[in-house]
Amino acid sequence: MDITLALGGGGARGNAHIGVIRRLEKEGYRVRAVAGTSFGGIVAVLYATGLTVDEIERRFVAIDQSRLYSLTPHHNPSILDLTGAEKWLRTWLGNRTFEDLRLPCAVTAVDLKHGREVILDHGSLVDAVLSTIAAPGIFPPHLNGGAHLVDGAVLDPVPVAPARSLAPNLPVVAVVLTPLGEPGTNRPHIQLPVPIPTAIIQRISGMRLAQALSTFMTAVDVGSRMLTELRLAVDDPEVVIRPAVSHIGLLDKVDVRQVALLGEEAAAASLAEVRQSVSWTNRLRRNLFPRRQP
Repeated sequence: MDITLALGGGGARGNAHIGVIRRLEKEGYRVRAVAGTSFGGIVAVLYATGLTVDEIERRFVAIDQSRLYSLTPHHNPSILDLTGAEKWLRTWLGNRTFEDLRLPCAVTAVDLKHGREVILDHGSLVDAVLSTIAAPGIFPPHLNGGAHLVDGAVLDPVPVAPARSLAPNLPVVAVVLTPLGEPGTNRPHIQLPVPIPTAIIQRISGMRLAQALSTFMTAVDVGSRMLTELRLAVDDPEVVIRPAVSHIGLLDKVDVRQVALLGEEAAAASLAEVRQSVSWTNRLRRNLFPRRQP
């Protein structure tokens, strides 16, 4: 039972991808290709190298989340930088490229100069991941192949079309990390994962700038949810799995195993839909490509 995965963006919520894949594998599904955006891009690349989901989970658990990011120098147009994340990625990925992967894989980013989506499926894995996770404003754009690239979720929160292009004859299971419901009911928040003295946090939390940022993030959340649903309607994945992770902020320090469990629960609730989709796809393939009689 073969499937393709499209892993969506969502920062720390993305640990749920681990649980989704784990449960699907337990049910006998084989992932034949994977595409990812933002945090989903990290999981997609690591999984495509041949790591098991348990190995990926152990590596995420071992990360000191407070050291992944640091306050950026003033010359960078961002709040934080990805120096710690790049060091961690190079530890596990080294100089490997997409050509070294065991599964077809792609991640997405956005070219700021030309305002278009970029599909990264060749070249350096580290550069591709740093491009797809570069949330604009929070992290600086990543220079990749002469282009300044940012988080792919800006234009495509769940990369269904790239996933389908990797394996056109297989059903796409899309893992969506943005919740349904009224935008703003779970107010988005950014918890900076770097040590800042409590006195300073208390001082700035009541400033108009902080309040303005909260309003801005709520507006971005509204747009992100709408874009997600529009892209899903257009790209039409065979299955949508939506873990209950709306309470988790983009950069929250989380219990990786607990978030992964939310992914397992969501996958378990979607198993009937996955079975129906795979069965329908297999019937269609048999009708289109019948076996020749000996």
